Order: sequence, then structure tokens, then C-alpha cells
Amino acid sequence: MQRTAAIRLSGILNTVSKRPLVSNIPTTATLFHKKRMSSFSVKTLGAQEAIELDKELMGPEGGYSLDQLMELAGLSVANTVYKVHPLSNGERILVLCGPGNNGGDGLVAARHLWHYGYKPTIYFPKKGKNEIFERLSTQLRGLGVPFTEDYEAALKETDHIVDAIFGFSFTGTTIRAPFDAVITAMKSSKAPTTSVDVPSSWDVENGPPSEGPGKDFQPENLISLTAPKHLTRHFKGRHFLGGRFCPPYLQEKYGLDLKGLYQGVDQIAELPAAE
Repeated sequence: MQRTAAIRLSGILNTVSKRPLVSNIPTTATLFHKKRMSSFSVKTLGAQEAIELDKELMGPEGGYSLDQLMELAGLSVANTVYKVHPLSNGERILVLCGPGNNGGDGLVAARHLWHYGYKPTIYFPKKGKNEIFERLSTQLRGLGVPFTEDYEAALKETDHIVDAIFGFSFTGTTIRAPFDAVITAMKSSKAPTTSVDVPSSWDVENGPPSEGPGKDFQPENLISLTAPKHLTRHFKGRHFLGGRFCPPYLQEKYGLDLKGLYQGVDQIAELPAAE
């Protein structure tokens, strides 16, 4: 009897010792972060400020290349999709890319999403002139990621949409083909959408258009890059900030208080909803 009891006790102790010590009690740091985030406010930037900030990041003092900024931006986009649309919600991701830098961010995000276990498909009808777009496309083809010309069929077969068509450099109200029809179809899709930096067709300063294909377009998620833009005052969904690379001297120059925003190794942070 004593031997049997000893064996049982030994088995229980071995089982307990192999279990990970996970505590559901939030740490002081976590509680402080949640309290700070509940009232966190990041200054928004207009189109010209965003352009100037990018130039400074890629200038002599900033030292970044376009490749680096696209890589970091695309990583933030991929992490946002992983956050709002886990694999259990469906692995098919349609990435809609435009000819500007936003399209490059979308291509990078697709590569990371493939490595996360998703099955991205790319719609990229008009490539930018910079050779970086061809290199990013080559990387995706090497992974077997398909490019499609039939966005309508792709929208019907996807579980989640990444809107990387237009960024903060978009101006005017006229949207040329094929993107006018693409935005209309995206807006009508039942699949949730994550927009990159700017919901496509929105004015950076004033938000959604009052007419045209983007009228009433309100994506479920938005990932702002480096800093939110003025348009976020009109956004109603889940809002994230990414691009964890802005040096302190530029944060100070542009009035960005990002201290304590990101936790641990996180590349994105969810911001409070606009009031």
C-alpha cells in the first residue's frame, strides 16, 4: 500500500512539474499599459507632414531606405491581420495593391502572412515604376503566392481583404479604372477589410468622400503607419498603429508622444476608438 501510494504521488508531482507556470493575474506593467492606453492620444498628421516625415526618415539623419520602411510597414500590416483575423477565421487573404508605396506595403504583408500560415492572393494591376515592386513580386512568386487579374472572383473566395490601394499621397476625388470598380466591389464584399494607413478613396485630411466609389466605405480595421493621419477622426472600426521605428528626435519634432505605446516585442498597438 505504501509503495502504491508513493508511486501515485510521484506521478502527480511529475505531471505538475511539467506544466508551464502560467499566471492569469495581470502584471503591474500590463495594468499600467492598459490604463495608459485607455486615454492614450497620438497626434494626427496631415498629408504634407506625413510626406515630410517620410523624407526625413530616408534622409541623411534618418538613414532608412525605402526597402526598410516598406519591410517594417508590411510587417505591421501582417501582424494586424493576424490580430484581427486569426487563422481559425479562414486562411484566404486577398491583398489589393495600388501602384504607390501602399502597394509595396501590401506585397510585404502578403509575404509575412504566407509565412504565418495564410494563403494570400495578390491583385496588382498597375505596378509602380520603382524596381522594388518587381523584386517584391519575385519574392512572392518564389513562395507560390498567386497573382490574379479577376478581382471580382477573388473577392467572392476570400476570407479577409487587405486594402493597400491608395495611401496618404492620394489626392483628388477622381479614381481611375480599374480601381474605381475595385473599391466599389471591395465595399460590397462580405469579407472584413483591413486598410493600410488610409482607407482607399478617403481624403487624408477630411476622411470619407461624399460621392464616388468610396462613398460610405468604412473598413473594419485600420493600421496607421508611423503616425495616425487626420482622417482617423472619421474612422469607426478597430484602429492600430505600426511602424515602430520613428526615432525620438523626429517624434519630438512632429509632436508624437509614442513613449509606452508598444509593449515588449510588439510591432503594433491598438489605439482607443475616436470620440
